[in-house]
Amino acid sequence: MPATPPQSHEDAQREFALTLSGFSATDKPEYEDYSRCVHCGLCSNNCPTYRLWGREADSPRGRIRQMALVDQGRLEIGDTFVTHIDRCLNCRNCESVCPSGVEYGKILELARAQIEQKYKRPFTSRVLRDFIYRRLLPYPKRIAAAARTLRFYQRWGLASLARNTGILRLLGLQDRESLLPKIDSNFFFSELGKTFPAQGRQRARVAFFAGCVAQVTFSELNRATIRVLQANGCEVVVTAEQVCCGALAAHAGVRDVARNLARANFSAFHADDFDAIITNAAGCGSTLKEYSQLFTENEADLESACKFSAKVRDISEFLADLGLVAPLRPLPMRVTYQDSCHLVHGQKIREAPRKLIRAVPSVELVEMALSDLCCGSAGVYNVMEPKAALDLLSDKMHHAQQTKAQAILTANPGCILQLRAGAAIHKTGQEVLHVIELLDRALIKS
Repeated sequence: MPATPPQSHEDAQREFALTLSGFSATDKPEYEDYSRCVHCGLCSNNCPTYRLWGREADSPRGRIRQMALVDQGRLEIGDTFVTHIDRCLNCRNCESVCPSGVEYGKILELARAQIEQKYKRPFTSRVLRDFIYRRLLPYPKRIAAAARTLRFYQRWGLASLARNTGILRLLGLQDRESLLPKIDSNFFFSELGKTFPAQGRQRARVAFFAGCVAQVTFSELNRATIRVLQANGCEVVVTAEQVCCGALAAHAGVRDVARNLARANFSAFHADDFDAIITNAAGCGSTLKEYSQLFTENEADLESACKFSAKVRDISEFLADLGLVAPLRPLPMRVTYQDSCHLVHGQKIREAPRKLIRAVPSVELVEMALSDLCCGSAGVYNVMEPKAALDLLSDKMHHAQQTKAQAILTANPGCILQLRAGAAIHKTGQEVLHVIELLDRALIKS
C-alpha cells in the first residue's frame, strides 16, 4: 500500500481552520485571517491583559502566534495554550488599531471552538459550562426559574448571612458574589408578544430584541428603551419566540449552541416586516450582526443570517440616524461615557451614543481617559477571572472619578453591572446608567 504523502503547510492550515469552525472540508473554504498578522505589536498597548501583566503570551500578537504554532503542530492544545486563550477578554480593542485588519474576535472564537472539541477541562469546569451554555441560557423558562431562586437568596437575608459569616470568603466566592446582578421584581418576559404603538406620526416599525439574562436583571432598561422608541415615532414589536442571542456560547467556543439559537431567532424575527431589529446590549448586537460567521457558504441558513443581521441596529446607532423628535427636559448633570467594547470595537460605533447624550439639554459630557479600554465585565469573564476583572475595574473607576462626573453612562448591560459594582467597591458615589435611561429620564411625559 503506497505511503500517504506528508501534509503540506497549506493543507494543515486549512484543516486547522476547518476544525476550529466545526465543519468538514467540503463545507467550508480556507480561512487564513490569523495569518494576516504581521506581528507589529501595535495591539499590545491596547490589550487589557497585556497592560495588566506585561506578558507577550497574553497579548493579541502572542495569542495569534500560539494559534499559528498549534496550526503547525508545534504546540499542543494543552493547559498552557488554553490558559492564555481563556484569559483573553475578547474585547476586540486590538481590532481598532490593527493596520492589517486582523479580525481577532472571529479567530479567537474559532480557537475556543477547537478547545471545546479537543481539550478535556477539569470536571467541575465541564459541569458548569454544560449547565450555563447548554442547559440554562437557551431556555427562557429556566432562566426565569434560576432568577427567582437568586432573588430569594438576595432578598430574604441569605446574601447578608453568607457575607457576614465569612462562608463566601472560605469558599473563595466573595469577589464573584459581589458582581452578581440584582434580580428584578417584574421580569420582562411578561412583555413578550406585545406591540407598542408609536406616539404621534409613525416614523418606523421596529422589532425589539430583549436578550436573555437582561429580561430578569434589566427589565426596566428594556421598558425604557421601548418608551424612548415610542416617543420618537416608532412602533415597537416584541416578538414572543425570541431567545438568547448566543453571544456567550459563541465567545466560549460552544458553536453548536450558538448556531441553534441563531436559527431560532431567524424564525422569531421576520426581518422583512421591520425597518430595524433593535438591541440595547452592545454584546448582543455584535453577535447578532455577525450571525453569518456561524454558517458556511453552502448552508441555506447563511442567507437567513445575512438578511437578519442586515436589519440589526444598536439603539444608539438607530436613534442617532433616525433623529430625535421627542421633546426633552433639561437635566443639569455632569456625566462621562464609558465605551462598551462590543459597540466601539466590535460594531465600530463611537459617536452615536455621544450624540444622544449631547442632545439632552443641560447635560455636560466630560470624556474620561481610556474610555474605550475594557472595564473587565466581558460577558462571564468577571465571574471566571474575578481578580483580573477587578483590577481592570479599579483602573476604570479611577479614570471615571477623575472626571468628577455625577453619572457614568455606557451602552451595555454587562458594563452597567460591572461599573455599578465598581462604584460601590470604590465608593465613588457615581450613578451608572445606560444612555437610553438618560434619554428616558429626560422625556417630557404627559
